[in-house]
Amino acid sequence: MYPGQPCPHSTGKGCDDYENRPIDPCDNFNCGWITSDSPLPEWMKPNNGKVIVIFNKLKWNGIPVDLAVPVGKRIPPRSLAWLKQFAEQNRRPLIYTEQIVEEGKFQKQQQIMVHGPPAFQQELIRWQQEGKKLW
Repeated sequence: MYPGQPCPHSTGKGCDDYENRPIDPCDNFNCGWITSDSPLPEWMKPNNGKVIVIFNKLKWNGIPVDLAVPVGKRIPPRSLAWLKQFAEQNRRPLIYTEQIVEEGKFQKQQQIMVHGPPAFQQELIRWQQEGKKLW
Protein backbone atom coordinates (compact mmCIF):
# COMPACT_ATOMS: atom_id res chain seq x y z
CA MET A 1 0.00 0.00 0.00
CA TYR A 2 1.22 3.44 -0.93
CA PRO A 3 -0.36 6.56 -2.40
CA GLY A 4 -2.23 5.66 -5.52
CA GLN A 5 -2.25 1.98 -4.46
CA PRO A 6 -4.47 1.72 -1.38
CA CYS A 7 -5.15 -1.40 0.62
CA PRO A 8 -7.57 -3.71 -1.20
CA HIS A 9 -9.76 -3.63 1.92
CA SER A 10 -10.09 0.15 1.93
CA THR A 11 -13.57 1.45 1.25
CA GLY A 12 -12.35 5.04 1.13
CA LYS A 13 -13.99 5.58 4.52
CA GLY A 14 -12.60 2.63 6.45
CA CYS A 15 -11.79 -1.06 6.30
CA ASP A 16 -14.18 -3.67 4.95
CA ASP A 17 -12.49 -6.39 7.05
CA TYR A 18 -11.53 -4.51 10.22
CA GLU A 19 -11.98 -7.49 12.57
CA ASN A 20 -9.46 -9.55 10.56
CA ARG A 21 -6.90 -6.81 9.88
CA PRO A 22 -3.23 -7.81 10.17
CA ILE A 23 -1.17 -6.62 13.12
CA ASP A 24 1.39 -5.02 10.81
CA PRO A 25 0.84 -2.53 9.36
CA CYS A 26 -2.83 -2.05 10.24
CA ASP A 27 -3.05 -2.66 13.98
CA ASN A 28 0.38 -1.11 14.63
CA PHE A 29 -0.51 2.08 12.75
CA ASN A 30 -1.30 5.06 14.98
CA CYS A 31 -2.38 8.12 13.04
CA GLY A 32 -1.53 11.23 15.05
CA TRP A 33 -5.00 12.56 14.42
CA ILE A 34 -6.73 9.84 16.44
CA THR A 35 -4.27 9.42 19.32
CA SER A 36 -5.86 10.42 22.61
CA ASP A 37 -3.35 13.18 23.35
CA SER A 38 -3.03 14.50 19.81
CA PRO A 39 -1.82 18.11 19.64
CA LEU A 40 -3.12 18.47 16.09
CA PRO A 41 -5.69 21.24 15.63
CA GLU A 42 -9.12 20.46 14.19
CA TRP A 43 -8.19 21.78 10.75
CA MET A 44 -5.30 19.23 10.55
CA LYS A 45 -7.65 16.25 10.23
CA PRO A 46 -6.09 14.30 7.31
CA ASN A 47 -8.88 15.02 4.85
CA ASN A 48 -8.57 18.77 5.61
CA GLY A 49 -4.86 19.27 6.34
CA LYS A 50 -3.92 16.79 3.59
CA VAL A 51 -1.25 15.17 5.79
CA ILE A 52 -0.98 12.04 7.90
CA VAL A 53 1.16 12.57 10.98
CA ILE A 54 2.74 9.76 12.95
CA PHE A 55 4.18 10.99 16.23
CA ASN A 56 7.24 9.30 17.72
CA LYS A 57 7.84 7.18 14.60
CA LEU A 58 11.48 6.68 15.57
CA LYS A 59 14.04 7.95 18.06
CA TRP A 60 17.24 9.91 17.57
CA ASN A 61 19.53 10.24 20.60
CA GLY A 62 16.53 9.41 22.78
CA ILE A 63 14.43 12.19 21.20
CA PRO A 64 11.14 11.32 19.49
CA VAL A 65 11.08 11.96 15.75
CA ASP A 66 7.76 12.61 14.02
CA LEU A 67 6.84 11.61 10.48
CA ALA A 68 4.48 13.46 8.14
CA VAL A 69 3.26 12.00 4.86
CA PRO A 70 1.15 13.94 2.37
CA VAL A 71 -2.34 13.00 1.29
CA GLY A 72 -1.52 13.66 -2.33
CA LYS A 73 1.80 14.72 -3.84
CA ARG A 74 3.03 17.11 -1.13
CA ILE A 75 2.05 18.53 2.23
CA PRO A 76 0.22 21.86 1.79
CA PRO A 77 2.21 24.92 2.96
CA ARG A 78 -0.14 25.74 5.88
CA SER A 79 0.08 22.20 7.27
CA LEU A 80 3.83 22.00 6.78
CA ALA A 81 4.34 25.37 8.50
CA TRP A 82 2.30 24.15 11.50
CA LEU A 83 4.31 20.91 11.69
CA LYS A 84 7.64 22.75 11.51
CA GLN A 85 6.57 25.18 14.23
CA PHE A 86 5.42 22.26 16.42
CA ALA A 87 8.78 20.53 15.83
CA GLU A 88 10.71 23.64 16.83
CA GLN A 89 8.59 24.41 19.90
CA ASN A 90 8.82 20.84 21.15
CA ARG A 91 12.40 20.19 20.01
CA ARG A 92 11.29 17.15 18.04
CA PRO A 93 12.88 16.51 14.66
CA LEU A 94 10.45 16.10 11.80
CA ILE A 95 10.79 13.87 8.75
CA TYR A 96 8.35 14.65 5.98
CA THR A 97 7.94 13.23 2.53
CA GLU A 98 6.85 14.21 -0.93
CA GLN A 99 5.48 11.68 -3.36
CA ILE A 100 7.45 10.90 -6.48
CA VAL A 101 5.24 10.85 -9.55
CA GLU A 102 6.38 9.24 -12.80
CA GLU A 103 4.18 9.12 -15.88
CA GLY A 104 1.29 10.40 -13.78
CA LYS A 105 1.53 7.59 -11.19
CA PHE A 106 2.65 7.68 -7.58
CA GLN A 107 5.74 5.57 -6.94
CA LYS A 108 6.46 3.48 -3.85
CA GLN A 109 9.58 5.47 -3.03
CA GLN A 110 9.23 8.96 -1.63
CA GLN A 111 11.47 11.99 -1.44
CA ILE A 112 12.46 12.46 2.20
CA MET A 113 13.01 15.87 3.77
CA VAL A 114 14.05 16.79 7.30
CA HIS A 115 13.35 19.65 9.66
CA GLY A 116 15.46 19.67 12.78
CA PRO A 117 18.95 20.19 14.17
CA PRO A 118 21.85 20.04 11.68
CA ALA A 119 23.24 17.01 13.53
CA PHE A 120 19.97 15.15 12.95
CA GLN A 121 19.94 16.16 9.29
CA GLN A 122 23.49 14.84 8.87
CA GLU A 123 22.60 11.62 10.69
CA LEU A 124 19.62 11.05 8.42
CA ILE A 125 21.78 11.56 5.32
CA ARG A 126 24.28 9.04 6.71
CA TRP A 127 21.48 6.54 7.43
CA GLN A 128 20.23 6.89 3.88
CA GLN A 129 23.72 6.44 2.42
CA GLU A 130 24.12 3.29 4.50
CA GLY A 131 20.77 2.02 3.27
CA LYS A 132 19.33 1.94 6.78
CA LYS A 133 15.60 1.43 6.83
CA LEU A 134 14.06 4.40 8.63
CA TRP A 135 10.77 2.68 9.49
